[in-house]
Amino acid sequence: MSETTYQCECGATLRFKQDLTLERGGTDRSWTCGDCGVPVPGVVAEKLSHQHPS
Repeated sequence: MSETTYQCECGATLRFKQDLTLERGGTDRSWTCGDCGVPVPGVVAEKLSHQHPS
């Protein structure tokens, strides 16, 4: 399986769960860029949250 990456609008390349911040609100959870706080699309964030540095 290939590695998922996401280019945030702030310029950061997100690759792993460590690059994200989990925002919990009620029954929903959302992910934001760990550098700038911009929301990351849910499907992409879920994939990144399951990747670990080797």
